[in-house]
Amino acid sequence: MATIEECRDALEKLSDNMRGAEGDVRAAAELDRSVSCHITDLDVTFVGRMTDGRIVVDETLPGPPPKKAQIRLTMAGDDLVALVDGELNFAKAWGSGRVRLEASLLDLFRLRKLL
Repeated sequence: MATIEECRDALEKLSDNMRGAEGDVRAAAELDRSVSCHITDLDVTFVGRMTDGRIVVDETLPGPPPKKAQIRLTMAGDDLVALVDGELNFAKAWGSGRVRLEASLLDLFRLRKLL
């Protein structure tokens, strides 16, 4: 089971990957939205913002997200680490219910370029 620190590191790596993106992927990463990532097996939520092509984590809170972010991810810690390391395909994980992504329809269309 991934630790809180390993999950935070994975989000930092994802942020670094987004910042280095180009073209359509870079445009998708340029969204300015509130973000939450609930890690179900650790029962913690990383809360922050996607801005300037990065994800900035402001807080790590116990339990599910206290308020609804514009982009919401829910998954196990091991799945977050595997996704960022390229060992888990997002589409398959999302289709099987291992990963949940909730956002507005317009944001989902933009985010699909990141995934």
